[in-house]
Amino acid sequence: MSNLTKTLIFFTIFLTLAMVLSSTPTQENLIDTEDDAAIPELQRGVGLFLSQQSKGLKKCNKNPRLCHAKSSHGPDCCNKKCVNVMTNEQNCGFCGRKCEDIEICCKGSCVNPMRSKHNCGECNYVCEKGDSCVHGMCSYE
Repeated sequence: MSNLTKTLIFFTIFLTLAMVLSSTPTQENLIDTEDDAAIPELQRGVGLFLSQQSKGLKKCNKNPRLCHAKSSHGPDCCNKKCVNVMTNEQNCGFCGRKCEDIEICCKGSCVNPMRSKHNCGECNYVCEKGDSCVHGMCSYE
């Protein structure tokens, strides 16, 4: 191969790498917002390539990687919002599954913490053997 061919290949790889790295979300542009007022904040510190596409990065349905950011409310995208389906009462276990008013979402299941022996009063609070859960307390008398 000639030096010109090698240079063109190197330049092409470099540009491709630069585009991929500039399209990788940063903490600043991973915020899931509903209003357009936050767009200037998202553009601060972001490359030109991303700032031109910032409107497309606002909702997780267009960019599911938003939900994996540290500032996210959860790793799952439900109805354009980042949630955790293991704990979210509006999306318990999977998107759209709502718990009843008295129920909470524990490990992806809707449970009643007032009478659940394995989630008594809160998620994962297990009553001792022989005790029952009444009014959210073990061995209530």
